[in-house]
Amino acid sequence: MMSDKSGREKLMESPEMKEKYTTEYTVYQPDFTAVQNLKSLLADKEVIIVLGTWCSDSRLHVPHFYKILDQTGIAENAVTLIFVDESKQVMGGLTENLNIEKVPTFMIRKNQKEIARITESPLVTLEHDMVKLLNKNN
Repeated sequence: MMSDKSGREKLMESPEMKEKYTTEYTVYQPDFTAVQNLKSLLADKEVIIVLGTWCSDSRLHVPHFYKILDQTGIAENAVTLIFVDESKQVMGGLTENLNIEKVPTFMIRKNQKEIARITESPLVTLEHDMVKLLNKNN
């Protein structure tokens, strides 16, 4: 189990995640208008993704999320991945104050304060949910 804070390359160390990531990232086509809106909405934000490589929702939605982020041009260093075990815990207490109940959990923060969260699965799509949440909380 991977249990640390890292970047996208760490995803590829998990065979099941690497296989699903490659497929899902390639086929996912984010909504163009939503992505254009997200370019400004995400401009000064940081993203924390809490995931489990064992989780089918993580293997589906994390590649989609990265495709959206890549199309918005958000910097790779603005994104933090936290890998958790099946009890949603990680060594070092990285998730201690994050209230993680399900994975994946996508948190968008501004000035160290959480302003939006998508838990497990989006209501519509990740990009539409982010636009709605960020417009409401920006």
